Amino acid sequence: MARNVGKAPSKQIDAEAYWKANLKIIVILLTIWFVVSYVPVLLVNQLNQITFLTGFPFGYYMGSQGSLIVFVIEIFFYAWWMGKLDRQFGLHED
Repeated sequence: MARNVGKAPSKQIDAEAYWKANLKIIVILLTIWFVVSYVPVLLVNQLNQITFLTGFPFGYYMGSQGSLIVFVIEIFFYAWWMGKLDRQFGLHED
């Protein structure tokens, strides 16, 4: 694979740093996704002992709405973080 063809060495270092920062946030968000998706299913009996809002069992709430709310928050956070990262590396599209 010819990664360095036609690129200055400093640009390659910036691209690698950008990719490492991108991978870091992806791993963090995928870990949150995994925990929110699977932990409530595995611990549903324990979570149902906790009531949420108007008395809903917390395990039920996480399965019906809570996890979806977390996923939408993750999408907005990723967009915000990538905008910040793009500005940091001079890749923004203002």
